[in-house]
Amino acid sequence: MSFKFEKLIIWQKSMDFGEDINAIIKEFPKHEIYNLSSQILRASDSVALNISEGSIEQSNAEFNRFLGYSVRSIAEVVTCLHKARRRNYMTVQEFDKLYKDCFDMMNMIIAFKSKLK
Repeated sequence: MSFKFEKLIIWQKSMDFGEDINAIIKEFPKHEIYNLSSQILRASDSVALNISEGSIEQSNAEFNRFLGYSVRSIAEVVTCLHKARRRNYMTVQEFDKLYKDCFDMMNMIIAFKSKLK
């Protein structure tokens, strides 16, 4: 037995992504715990949360709306990644990997959205 959203690759990838972000913020300075660390973790978790929440909606239009929220959360994560990189909280390699993950997830969600219309 499983929920419909658990079968979606975009949900699975967003779940993994949230865990990757959680691991990286453990290296951020302690003074960022209630600022950048909290913000990037909430935004990254929001991607999967909105996919799952939207999947239970009765209409494709509603699901599309929640997928849009996921894309917006990805944009927020990207900005947080840039902030973290500028503050030297992560390496260029870590930034590049997470940035690519964001780009790939965003494109997957947008493609999925277009199939729902």
